Amino acid sequence: GQTGIALEPLWRPLGWDWKIGIATLASFPAREVIVGTLQIIYKVEDGDAAEEDLGAAIRDDWRESPVRSRYGVPVALSVMVFFALCCQCVSTLAVIRRETRSWGWPLLTFVYMTVLAYIAAWATFQIGKMIVG
Repeated sequence: GQTGIALEPLWRPLGWDWKIGIATLASFPAREVIVGTLQIIYKVEDGDAAEEDLGAAIRDDWRESPVRSRYGVPVALSVMVFFALCCQCVSTLAVIRRETRSWGWPLLTFVYMTVLAYIAAWATFQIGKMIVG
């Protein structure tokens, strides 16, 4: 949590708060980890209704937030664009390493795709913010 709060200025241009930022950071080994991380942050118990409980916790946080648009459409689109473009799968990078017998290509892939994802997520949020208001 403290790391997320410290790094929040890095994620703020994407419209993300520390919670989304730290969940994204934790999901770099595997992107599906974001849901579990958000469940931990929002103190949602695992179980059959965990996804519904997480949705309710986020909606409650949104209602209580001083910034009502905290989890609005531009933020949701920004997160989706980031996850669509970012190379967050360690196993993919391991295969690239094995096939190329070099650390250069996986490193280039990781850096290039992360920077591309950040820029696209930033543009998506900024444009969405202008449209939505």
